[in-house]
Amino acid sequence: MYQRILIPTDGSEITARAVSAGVGLAKALGAEVRTLCVKEPFPYGAVAEMQPTPPQEFFDAQERAAAHHVRAVIAACDAAGVVCHGETIDGLQPWEAIVEHAEKTGCDLLVMGSHGRSGLASLFLGSETQDVLKHTKIPLLIVR
Repeated sequence: MYQRILIPTDGSEITARAVSAGVGLAKALGAEVRTLCVKEPFPYGAVAEMQPTPPQEFFDAQERAAAHHVRAVIAACDAAGVVCHGETIDGLQPWEAIVEHAEKTGCDLLVMGSHGRSGLASLFLGSETQDVLKHTKIPLLIVR
């Protein structure tokens, strides 16, 4: 059925639930997992000039955090006996980077977490999962 499952991660509790569900599904199906963490760009501009963190320190911190999140998914896959490939990538919009990565790597299922907000809460808070759902043709399993 599904051979290559993408599980994006940001290290949050909601993502941890999606990782658990996605790894379990991959094990049951004999599928491989791909995982990624999208790193934020440095906030250049007037606001950035007031920040005490130099750009290279910001990039290094972003990479350390993203790599940590990816390693956690790889460890969960290893514990379940599931093949996993992980990477960190840069992206202005996480949802866009996730959709592009899924298409580029031939993923046939995405597994993502969601708070399950609706109405005005979802309008004002936004949701990367909701944006992925709007912009991908790849099936998306949403874990709450």
